[in-house]
Amino acid sequence: MNGSNRDLLVLSQIANQSPARLKKELEILDTLLFETENWQAFSVANEILDVNRHKIIRKAHLIQQILTEKKQKPFVFTCNKN
Repeated sequence: MNGSNRDLLVLSQIANQSPARLKKELEILDTLLFETENWQAFSVANEILDVNRHKIIRKAHLIQQILTEKKQKPFVFTCNKN
């Protein structure tokens, strides 16, 4: 499974699934998640609420820049757009 270490809960309607089929299904799911869980997708799905400056930051490159800073400022929050 690409050497990743994930805890996944998979619910299936098939009661008696062979271990090989389950392993294949988990490999496909892991590949799908690996492709969609990236820095760019995270930056698009979240925004930064900066209470100090009274701003909401939605630009992906600014979100990445703020989150990679070594010293985080107080009252700067990451908020999911959902």
